[in-house]
Amino acid sequence: MRQRILSVGLLAAILAAGLFGIPFAVVLGQLQVADARAEMERVADRTAVDITADYATRRAPESIPHTSHGIVLGLYDGNGRLTDGAGPARADSAVRAAMSGGQVTTGEDTGELVVAVPVEKGERVAGAVRASTSRSQVYWRTVPTWLTMAGLALVGIVAATVFARWQAGRLAEPLQRLAGAARRLGDGDFSVRARTIGITEIDSVANSLNSTADRLGGLVARERAFSAHASHQLRTPLTGLRLGLEMALEKPNGDLRPDVLAAIEHADRLERIVDDLLDLARDVPPPNEPLDVAGLLADLRADRLPTLTAARRSLLVAVEGDIPRCAASVSAVRQILSVLLDNATVHGAGQITVTARNAGGALAIDVADEGAGTAASEQALFARRSGAAAGHGIGLPLARSLAEAEGGRLRLTRPAPPVFTLLLPARRAEWANDE
Repeated sequence: MRQRILSVGLLAAILAAGLFGIPFAVVLGQLQVADARAEMERVADRTAVDITADYATRRAPESIPHTSHGIVLGLYDGNGRLTDGAGPARADSAVRAAMSGGQVTTGEDTGELVVAVPVEKGERVAGAVRASTSRSQVYWRTVPTWLTMAGLALVGIVAATVFARWQAGRLAEPLQRLAGAARRLGDGDFSVRARTIGITEIDSVANSLNSTADRLGGLVARERAFSAHASHQLRTPLTGLRLGLEMALEKPNGDLRPDVLAAIEHADRLERIVDDLLDLARDVPPPNEPLDVAGLLADLRADRLPTLTAARRSLLVAVEGDIPRCAASVSAVRQILSVLLDNATVHGAGQITVTARNAGGALAIDVADEGAGTAASEQALFARRSGAAAGHGIGLPLARSLAEAEGGRLRLTRPAPPVFTLLLPARRAEWANDE
């Protein structure tokens, strides 16, 4: 690219110098020829005036100089013969035209510039003064100016070459950095950032590359979170399904129907979890309908009640008064509440209560139990840990991430007995107008 920019800049400079310099040189040469003719006419006219004055005093004309200021002079009589000075022995076309027309005539003859001025004697033309100079001599006088122009053109071309080289480096270096950033992005470094340099087109590419890195980084992070979330959410129903099947194996001659029904319930829960996780992984747009909070809580109660009843615990769900309508994803809210219910089931005690209420225009869903709670701070409780870590593991951090992705918040509002609160913003003003 550097070589291409340099070649284009050099070619542009040469074309500009040629398009400007050549016509200017031609015009300058023509002006030099015009000045030479004017000077020849002035010298010839002055000589003709002197000769006419000699004729007026009835004297023979004095001898004229052969040259004057580099101009060759010749005097011709009325018959066209050279009588004094230098020039062709016989009158040429310019001299004949001057004598026949009685006026100054210009012309060219074998590489010479010629000016002929008639000489009058009384009322008639008695001859002519011929002034001539070599055209090459006139052009030689223009050579210094042409050389000066050529030097200036060369300086301009050199300056253009230096500028093109600098500009090529200015353009090529950021493009090379962009290429390096693209290679790093291809190698999996999503933290790569391309710098802007003030050139609109290159900055646009850099911004696009940065946006791509952000999107790919977010996608990979979402995929990793999805994997961790999936393993966490699937572990509990899979464990229940396995335990149910193992219990069925211990009753080879007994009634297996309750165990089969329990296994089917666990399989249904697994199917719902997989569907929810796939919806979250696809990052589907917000729904066009408000979240059915009462229906969602009823489904969660029906899903969790058998397990809690077997553990001699109860689950109470309630909707207090008029609650705001929100556009949160049902899959995300279900998974958040599932994490909170799993947490209350494993780490809590007594009755579990899920309450939906109006919290100053936002939807609040509280999940509480009667356990001893936790001594850990809220920051430590929601800190992301590995799946093998003791305590609350990765469920709560992932639940908070899902809540924040929906524009909400997940808080520990009371440490003992523990109460977790999911806050979701009310959306879609037109839904409120439909009520």
